[in-house]
Amino acid sequence: MVNIILSDGEWKLMRAIWANQPCSLGQLVVALDEETHWTKSTIFVMCRRLIAKGAVVLDTTGKIQLYSALVTEKECADRESHAFLSRVYHGSVGLLLSSLAGQKALSKDEISELKKILDEAESSLEE
Repeated sequence: MVNIILSDGEWKLMRAIWANQPCSLGQLVVALDEETHWTKSTIFVMCRRLIAKGAVVLDTTGKIQLYSALVTEKECADRESHAFLSRVYHGSVGLLLSSLAGQKALSKDEISELKKILDEAESSLEE
């Protein structure tokens, strides 16, 4: 499992990279402008931080420097989910779902989707 923890801002930047990679700093500025209004220098510093974390690589071989992700969104989301579940619910999916159900935070469609996911997970254990 990838051991990279992303801040909220880094998640926004990584989503822009995943959606546009390989991409230049200028492309990232445009992609993030409406949502964040971050300056070019802010995005540059954040990209340097992501490179240091091992999440992004910078290709300097061409005329334009291009950023690409070294990790997938799924890898980061899986790590984040695991960390959240461990930190808040002591690793218990049941406690998480109980909390969501108790708050009436799940729609009928989401409950049906969860039932389907659980049925598939149970079937895969029987194989």
